[in-house]
Amino acid sequence: LRNLSLAAPDGQQGSGSDTDCDNRSLKWHLPLKELYKMACAFYKEKSGKAIHLSYEDNLKLVAFTQQAAHGPLDPSKAPQLGMFDVIGKDRRIAWQHLGTITKLQAMEGFIDLLDRLCPQFKPYVEAIKKDREEKAQQAQAEEARRREQVEKEKEKLAELKRIEDEKNREEVQRRQLQDALNQQTYHQFKDYAEKQFPGNPEQQAVLIRQLQNEHYHQYMQQLQAQVASNFSHMRATSVDSDVAEVDGGNGGMGEQQTGFQIDQATSAKESSQLEYKEQCDSDDESGEYAVISPANMWTKPDVKLFKQEVTSGKGDGVIRVGHGDTITVSLATSSVTFTVIVGYRRCPVIAHDQFTREFD
Repeated sequence: LRNLSLAAPDGQQGSGSDTDCDNRSLKWHLPLKELYKMACAFYKEKSGKAIHLSYEDNLKLVAFTQQAAHGPLDPSKAPQLGMFDVIGKDRRIAWQHLGTITKLQAMEGFIDLLDRLCPQFKPYVEAIKKDREEKAQQAQAEEARRREQVEKEKEKLAELKRIEDEKNREEVQRRQLQDALNQQTYHQFKDYAEKQFPGNPEQQAVLIRQLQNEHYHQYMQQLQAQVASNFSHMRATSVDSDVAEVDGGNGGMGEQQTGFQIDQATSAKESSQLEYKEQCDSDDESGEYAVISPANMWTKPDVKLFKQEVTSGKGDGVIRVGHGDTITVSLATSSVTFTVIVGYRRCPVIAHDQFTREFD
């Protein structure tokens, strides 16, 4: 055992600080003491099974554990060893060779030596770190879900409380309203009940309650109907206002439509004239002449009176005159011109306020 080397890590026997040890342990991304516990657990679990170390290496590792647990060896305080305790003597000599290094330096020495002797140690630590990270992530996710669930429960309870408060408030208002109605109708219903059940206060009370409940329900129905009617009126007013705004914004379109209607009337007139002319040509070719009745201006001589009767009448403005011929009156957009188109035997008569006539 004289060649057994148990020098402190990096050759700094007794001169290294705890801070230096903590800084050197950062390469493992774990606190030194926590890493040392992992190393001890790995050594106890794997020694003689997954790993097989020499006698000298085992003495070194045990010496580091003694130094980490008790500090430098003090022979005066150390217990006496037996005469045949060879292993105990070797371990004490290995411990004594560590000198005065600190407990943290001894922990680091144990970790470094185990890492050099056992390639499986580093993957073992990495697996533990990964497992811890996964568990930490799962714990964080679980905590987030728990907080979210708590928030949802709070919101649900708050909503239920709000609904319950709303119901209570409505119930209080209903009772107040019903009490007010009952006070107003009590004497009237009481007189009626006394006439229906004279000398029977119990039946009178039952009838009064029944009448009061019916009166309350009727009152609520009327109130709901009134609210619905007011709402419908407000909505209709709003729609009328919107329509008025749209009509005001589309004034030019109305003029275009009017012009389009005039063009249609002109086209209809030209089409009728052409149709009549073709018919006349056909009659000339056949040698027969169509009998055309002379055109009359009006069935009534007063055009103003005629217009007043038509505009004041009901229906679609169709009147019957004479022997049953139909006269259709169409009102133009102009406030001055009043046009009547009479279809009689394919000979149109167009008349207006100036009493002019056109015959084709």
